[in-house]
Amino acid sequence: MKHLTILVPDGENNLSSIVGAYKIFSRANAYRKEVFKIELVGVSKTVDFHGGLFSAHPHKQISEIKRTDLVIIPSLNHNYHQSTAVNTELVDWISKQYREGAALASICTGAFLLAEAGLLDGKSCSTHWSAEEDFRKRYPKVNLQTDKLITDEQGIYTNGGAYSFLNLVLYLVEKYYDRETAIYCAKVFQIEIDRHNQSDFIIFQGQKAHSDELIKKAQDYIEHRLDEKIATEDLAASLAIGRRNFDRRFIKATGNTPTEYAQRVKIEAAKKAFENSRKSINEVMYEVGYSDQKAFREVFRKITGLSPLEYRNRYNKDAA
Repeated sequence: MKHLTILVPDGENNLSSIVGAYKIFSRANAYRKEVFKIELVGVSKTVDFHGGLFSAHPHKQISEIKRTDLVIIPSLNHNYHQSTAVNTELVDWISKQYREGAALASICTGAFLLAEAGLLDGKSCSTHWSAEEDFRKRYPKVNLQTDKLITDEQGIYTNGGAYSFLNLVLYLVEKYYDRETAIYCAKVFQIEIDRHNQSDFIIFQGQKAHSDELIKKAQDYIEHRLDEKIATEDLAASLAIGRRNFDRRFIKATGNTPTEYAQRVKIEAAKKAFENSRKSINEVMYEVGYSDQKAFREVFRKITGLSPLEYRNRYNKDAA
């Protein structure tokens, strides 16, 4: 029998991803066969959640686990800075287990613990979209892909935000048990199986956690001219900077080219229009500066994973 470690890090972290993983793997064991011995493992004997309203009591301490086959790292919520600081012993233990052959799976911002261990350098990774800027700045060697719901690379699995961890758990159930067991768990827990991206959940909030004031001016210019098609050359010239230098500084500050940034700003505005109004696809398209339906549809799908019509039908109450 294999061993499954569900970690309970110190600090105020996410209880639902710990309990959810435990319940689904326990149900998979009961349905098919006991593939895993499942244990909650931590550094402390008791970890409080939500100001002491709940608490978890791990089965064992990490010092008692000499070898495991799969480690699940739960979400750290938005406390990832604090959690990485107080869990250095856990980070070292995770690294040791990976070197000795264990697979690792991080849920949401649990990816910060993997990255802190250096295990994601040069690899693909996902996490909650709201932590994207912070993650990129802190771990520039990681290939962060927040549009992906699940990444699977060299025995390391990561997933997107919040309750999308349920899809990662199903993915692991299928991998370690079989497809039938994964479908059974999906039906019991009423989880939509085979979701592959979280693009349509991302809320683009601009990327301004940088100190380049000239680039902030460029961002403001783009954001206040949604209905215009802005030429990058003209924008650079208006700011008295050469095109190549402008592109380089823009990418360094935001992680996007000026064109990509403009696309994300325009598509975010289009999303809000589809969510909150009865405007037609064409009306919204023109409002955000597109005149070609095919181009608008392609950019919209690239960013959200859905067509404009699919997005409107999913998120607009009247349309639904």
